[in-house]
Amino acid sequence: MAKKRSEIDGCYKWHVEEMYPDEGQWDADYARVLALAEAFSGYAGRLAESAAVLREALEAHDAVWRLAEHLFVYARQRRDEDNADARYQAMTDRVQALLAKVAAAAAFFAPELTALGEETVAAFRAEEPVLAERYGHFLKTVLRKKPHILSVPEEALLAQLSEVLGASGDIFTMLNDADMKFGEIEGEDGTMRELTHGSYIRFLESKNRGVRKAAYEALYRVYEAHKNTLAAGFSYNTKTDTITAGIRRYPSARAAALAGGNVPESVYDSLIEAVRENLSVLHGYLGTRRRLLGIPDGGKLAMYDVYVPLAEYDERDIPFDEAVDIMAEALAPLGADYVAQAVAGARGGWVDVYENEGKSSGAYSFGSYDSAPYILMNYTGKIKDVFTLIHEMGHSMHSWYTRAAQPFIYGGHSIFTAEVASTVNENLLVRHLLAKAETGAERAYYLNLFLEEYRTTVFRQTMFAEFELRTHEAAERGEALTCEMLSALYGELNEAYFGPGVETDDFIRLEWSRIPHFYRAF
Repeated sequence: MAKKRSEIDGCYKWHVEEMYPDEGQWDADYARVLALAEAFSGYAGRLAESAAVLREALEAHDAVWRLAEHLFVYARQRRDEDNADARYQAMTDRVQALLAKVAAAAAFFAPELTALGEETVAAFRAEEPVLAERYGHFLKTVLRKKPHILSVPEEALLAQLSEVLGASGDIFTMLNDADMKFGEIEGEDGTMRELTHGSYIRFLESKNRGVRKAAYEALYRVYEAHKNTLAAGFSYNTKTDTITAGIRRYPSARAAALAGGNVPESVYDSLIEAVRENLSVLHGYLGTRRRLLGIPDGGKLAMYDVYVPLAEYDERDIPFDEAVDIMAEALAPLGADYVAQAVAGARGGWVDVYENEGKSSGAYSFGSYDSAPYILMNYTGKIKDVFTLIHEMGHSMHSWYTRAAQPFIYGGHSIFTAEVASTVNENLLVRHLLAKAETGAERAYYLNLFLEEYRTTVFRQTMFAEFELRTHEAAERGEALTCEMLSALYGELNEAYFGPGVETDDFIRLEWSRIPHFYRAF
């Protein structure tokens, strides 16, 4: 059984409480954000007055959003510790409502900035050095988006709706992480074990095909039981994307999603095209997998066969502290400063390590500009978890260095480049493990891990990207995104990407229903 939160040793929990040791200060900061938002709204109609006023407004804009972000991160990460905790459900709801109020108070800002025009902005930048040195790129980005910025009343209306427009993702999180239970299955040793988000992949890596099949079917039966509810959430999220893109005069939801990073749609298309052209590589690999697993000629791999390791290697459990040591050795090429900070973070409260009841599934790196770059994990003690640690640490160190070098307005990083640091770290870990492997079997095991990382990062994520594109295009054509339609499309893509040697069954056609990213698309 997954432990209760209170049963997890404190040394394996993130130190999110350092953001607000006294939660009374959270309430005080909540009120302060409202006051800052009201003060910021006083700049409405004044941005053209002078370069000094524009600089003051930009600084006030930073101040209110910096504190609002801090409030949100604290509430959201507390909720992610246990999504069934009513206190932090309520706190997250409150701060989401606050963000909508701040956005409404700031609705004048982008329309007035774009109304200034490039000549006035250039003159103000020449007059006020801070506008050029700190805000130059920001101002350029806002001016680039001028065709898609609405009037002040329209921006205010969208801002007030922002909380409910994001409801699909929150509803999915509550259903997926707080309400769904997957029961128990019989493990390799014959004992009954709880099936959770954290244990699912471990069951799929079992050498016993019956265990793999039982876990796969047990998990998907639960999603199947909720398939119409999940389809409704998916559909409304997709419709929200398409409607808001149209309101902002973008040709499509995808165009709107890519506009923030100034990424041409052709990049998205070329990714899908390049991967599609090379699917034979994946099909060949899966054919090798079928043969090594002993599936007879003419037989097909089941989807529950695609995660089990191909190499015969008795993988041991790796305590988390040892995982940190392995991470440090692997990251040595990045320098002593990088390694020291990563280790200090991993052992000093950045990481929430183990699964507990109600905890959000998967893994991520997240934090505010003024907090540590926290990492959520569901660590099970396998080498794949070390990959997860080093991956998320790549994100966290990216954030750490960004915030040390950049002002708040540039304190994040583009989704288009976000995975570079994390995948580089994974590649360093593979190189390190291969260099230290003592037997051929161990080396083969790590090479297989690397191939699996490649399969899931390149091929599977591209399949996801194509699914998101095609479902949004369907919504834009006015088609209904029913459970049957979504499952048929997903099955078609799964068959194309995995090839004729893998069985696309009714359960895998439902995989769309359990992917969190699909409820916060693109």
